[in-house]
Amino acid sequence: MSKHETWRTRKYWNSVGGYLIEEFQAIKEDKSRNISRKSIDGIIVLGEQKHRQSGGQYNIEGKDIIVVQTKGGGLGMYLMGQAYFSVKIMERFNPRSIKSVAICGRSDHEMEVLCREHDIEVVVIPESENPDK
Repeated sequence: MSKHETWRTRKYWNSVGGYLIEEFQAIKEDKSRNISRKSIDGIIVLGEQKHRQSGGQYNIEGKDIIVVQTKGGGLGMYLMGQAYFSVKIMERFNPRSIKSVAICGRSDHEMEVLCREHDIEVVVIPESENPDK
């Protein structure tokens, strides 16, 4: 994650609790099959003790999770696509439920409408809330 994303993801996580896995490796690279590595900015496992881990994996089978994709800029189609397809990828891990959250620095009304239609929650955390500023 970048300096524009990490603090936003962690701020959101602090508001919901659970076990945060940053840069969750959802798909492993397999060059022989032309598959590139896919990581998700954050997976929050609800109902677990509050803790944070960087990278790697975590057994989420049968658990309630939040898939978090974060960008420092405005809400756009790239972030929306990540939020939508991250759910599809995470279904392979058989969680009990998956909530998708797109975190951004600025919203866009038209894009928010589309997100609501596809069960993606939009969370706006502007740069002015950065604790390092």
